[in-house]
Amino acid sequence: MLKVLSLGAGVQSSTLLLMALKGELERPDCAVFADTGWEPKAVYEHLERLKAECERNGFHLHLVSQGCLPTDLKHHINNWQDESRWAWEGQPPFSVIDRTPKPGMPADDGGGRLWRHCTREYKIKPIHRHIRRMLGFKKGQRMPKEPVVERWYGISIDECQRMRDSREKWAQNRYPLIDAGMDRNNCKKWLERNGWGEVPRSSCVGCPYHSNAYWRRMKKYMPDEWADAVAFDKELRKQQYPGVTGKVYIHRDMVPLDEVDLSTDRDRGQLDLFGEECEGMCGV
Repeated sequence: MLKVLSLGAGVQSSTLLLMALKGELERPDCAVFADTGWEPKAVYEHLERLKAECERNGFHLHLVSQGCLPTDLKHHINNWQDESRWAWEGQPPFSVIDRTPKPGMPADDGGGRLWRHCTREYKIKPIHRHIRRMLGFKKGQRMPKEPVVERWYGISIDECQRMRDSREKWAQNRYPLIDAGMDRNNCKKWLERNGWGEVPRSSCVGCPYHSNAYWRRMKKYMPDEWADAVAFDKELRKQQYPGVTGKVYIHRDMVPLDEVDLSTDRDRGQLDLFGEECEGMCGV
């Protein structure tokens, strides 16, 4: 049974990895980090620390990527008329007014979210492909009908609603932090005791699930990332977004990001992500 830690490089999965390296939890065979190309600078810096720690402990941390999500999305927006379909496989759940209805479905008069596929395409699938290669399976080759892989996720006990059974017969999911009875606060305390300080949240710079509180922190403490998100948000409306008749926005208020009222703490973010997420990859 190949044991693979799906590393998000956030608080929980970092704690899980480091506890395993210190021998406080069972040690998996390796860890895999899927890079969307749009993590905050602090996450990439933290990832470098984790890589160095893994090397000191003779542990394999594999980095995989589907590509750069914002670059790929901009390319699709600018070139979708030349492609065979308007739907993009890596679609983030942006908010949009007056979505084009599917056949037989009524129009959306107010607004809503586009279908979300980014986590599966830029996180889950690259890791699955790498696992197949580690097992020696070629592209298109059938995987076994019984579990040969144990996938570890850094989900803590306060997020137990994110637990899922594996959809693939060849894999089974495991949640060691939940088995250990650890919540996010326990993880933060463990990191502090062991000299890792504050670990950044792992999520894309322009993730539509960010809360107003997170956007405020980004604007104040991460000016480069804030400028990137604002510029990207404006870019979404320079061209007609494929498959929709209205304007597309990162923020659910459906106004430009730099014009959003961020003074409130309305529930805009991660809880929604956890409720809609098919597998625990983002935010850990």
